[in-house]
Amino acid sequence: MSRIGKLPITLPAGVTVEFKDGIATVKGPKGTLTREIVGNIGLEVEGNVLTVKALDDKSETNAKHGLYRALLNGMVVGVSEGFVKTLEVKGVGWKAAVQGNKLVLNVGFSHPVEVVAPEGIKFECPSLTEVKVSGINKEVVGQIAANIRKIRLPEPYHGYGIRYQGEHVEHKEGKTSGKGKK
Repeated sequence: MSRIGKLPITLPAGVTVEFKDGIATVKGPKGTLTREIVGNIGLEVEGNVLTVKALDDKSETNAKHGLYRALLNGMVVGVSEGFVKTLEVKGVGWKAAVQGNKLVLNVGFSHPVEVVAPEGIKFECPSLTEVKVSGINKEVVGQIAANIRKIRLPEPYHGYGIRYQGEHVEHKEGKTSGKGKK
């Protein structure tokens, strides 16, 4: 049995969980998320506590027990609080702006790069060099942030690029111009 799978999930006020025909639906103040649960996994809701149960002792079921508990916990946090990933744009003259539901990045290309927000995702730019990606689905928020970062990965010589807030980029020493070589 999974140690993570055994942990109960406390449901905040206003969050409800329904489990019917292998589909888990989590509703909260920020929205609704659904996920298909395959395998021999069951859910029990008692008051404001959700527990995930492995209904047999097969290794496949035990492997999915902790996975589904973690995914359901992410859904509960998403519909009650939401998720935010913050990115930093570092480069001379580089900037980011939001136009409607699009993020427009000027990051050293000959043209601005536009990223359209999918449904349920919101872009914010508190400053010209900061981008916040927010939404209720943890997977989608993380994937959109990774796609934005991939537009201009941080390079190790000057540190230019798009990076997660707080991410450390190891700097390399540049070429030396023949010092001591003959």
